[in-house]
Amino acid sequence: MFDKLTIGRRLNLGFGIFIVLTITAFILTLLTLSSSRTTTENVIGKVTPSVAALKEFNFLLQRSQTLISKWYYSKDVNDAGRVELEKLIATDYVKQKQSVSRFTDSWKNTELETWKRIIGKADTLFLDYRLNIMEPLVNLESYNDPGIYFLAENALRDAESDLNDLYQSLNALITQKQINASDENDKLLNSFRFLEWFVKFMGLALVIGGIAVALFTARSIVKPVHELKGMILTMAKGILPKTRIPERKDEIGEMSNALTELINSMERTTEFAKATGAGEFDANFKPLSEEDTLGMALLKMREDLAENERILERKVEERTEEVVRQKSEIERKSTELEEVYLQLKDSIHYAKRIQDTILPTSHKVKRLLPDAFVLFKPKDIVSGDFYWIEEKNDWVYFAAVDCTGHGVPGAFMSLLGYNNLKDILKNAHLITPAEILNQLRDNLISTLSAEGSAQAKDGMDITLCAIHFKSRKLQYAAAFNPLIIVRNGALTIHSANKFPVGFHHGEKQAFENHEIELQPGDQIFVFSDGYADQFGGPHGKKFMAGNFKRLLEKISTYDSFKQKEVLNTSLIEWQGVHEQVDDVLVIGVKMT
Repeated sequence: MFDKLTIGRRLNLGFGIFIVLTITAFILTLLTLSSSRTTTENVIGKVTPSVAALKEFNFLLQRSQTLISKWYYSKDVNDAGRVELEKLIATDYVKQKQSVSRFTDSWKNTELETWKRIIGKADTLFLDYRLNIMEPLVNLESYNDPGIYFLAENALRDAESDLNDLYQSLNALITQKQINASDENDKLLNSFRFLEWFVKFMGLALVIGGIAVALFTARSIVKPVHELKGMILTMAKGILPKTRIPERKDEIGEMSNALTELINSMERTTEFAKATGAGEFDANFKPLSEEDTLGMALLKMREDLAENERILERKVEERTEEVVRQKSEIERKSTELEEVYLQLKDSIHYAKRIQDTILPTSHKVKRLLPDAFVLFKPKDIVSGDFYWIEEKNDWVYFAAVDCTGHGVPGAFMSLLGYNNLKDILKNAHLITPAEILNQLRDNLISTLSAEGSAQAKDGMDITLCAIHFKSRKLQYAAAFNPLIIVRNGALTIHSANKFPVGFHHGEKQAFENHEIELQPGDQIFVFSDGYADQFGGPHGKKFMAGNFKRLLEKISTYDSFKQKEVLNTSLIEWQGVHEQVDDVLVIGVKMT
């Protein structure tokens, strides 16, 4: 019965099977897409917004850290930041908690517990802000009270530690929510993988169905088609078939008749095809007729091939010349860059030699400060920190100076600072450290303004001390960096003015001069911020000022050599594999 079917009906049967399988795959695809849409809506509507809300909560904590630090450091009770902090605690914080809570109904129990702990810590943190910093520091008198200000400083450090814990917990929760989003995406991918597997299965079913249909059609369709294919492939090799397919009354019979006519026409152009296939572009050839399309096409192809060969040869020559030229240019530029680098490196090393000449020699340090040490570790070849030691009228002056920047820019500022300090002490009738710093600031502003390079950040932080060993008196003035004295094992911080030696926004203020009666055994420390700011330790955090002060208190009873050795070893061990972040300078002087 199947043999009585025409080729068209047999093909329709095969296509019918294909259509059924295709519709099945289409329906399954719709179901998969519907499930994927549900998953996507969950990610977009719940998971992703909750992550965004948590990140906004994180940003609110960062804003609070900035504003509470500004509250502590700024004595301006009318500062707009205070109002902003009050609003943040009273309003913004509550709104942000509510914003996050809108999405917690779909959270896991562990995530809810974590969120509750975060809220509890944040409530406690903001309460500490108010009780220990905001309410104590309400007017200028409270800022000038060392006891209140010191307690507020401890509260600020504790708040920074609590904030770090909050950041870790919050980041862990954000990470967990992002993992949840990833899990949802995995579900989506799994559904698509199932769809991919089903499509492959459908494809395999189509192949099997095709084979089944082929078994029925092989005798009537495939075999004669293969014979036709063999004849066509033979013709593709340039061989004209000698055999012919018997006549048939179906579509294949029509195809065999057409192929026979094609073979007959190809025999008339055999000689021309042989000439063209030989690749002889100058061979003489005349088409069989004006309507000989194949012959005309072969002739045109021969001309085009010859022209293309000539064009390609020219392009190869041109590109070879261009490559050679570019190679020479690259080599020349590389040589120039290497020369510039060597010149720059030599210049920096020369700048270091210049900077080394301004630093006091070890002999001078020993002569003026018999029981003292200097720990000096530049971050780069040249440094923005420098130390200065001189004497005048039985007073020994020494200073730890931290200029703006480090490396080459900081080194230029250090030269400017050194020359001005030296000139002021030598030529001006200024004795106290405060007078010297006031004059140094005026000189720096005048010099930088005259050179047209004045910027708000240009300047230096400095602690300048003057010791009269006979009377055991110490005078000091300081910009930002304080003076530390350890007496009988107890560490005392002597505060500095909160403005630099250089450009400063706001009303110009004079540096305060302080005088301290020293006792035998007193240990004096002056320093830059590089030691406390160094990252390292097991968690890659800063060393911090608190740890630095405790270390100074611990080593205060050691001799100067061991003090320097312990400070250097502790810094190296803390830094570990981390890069040095700033210049390090510590000066220690023991009163004998």
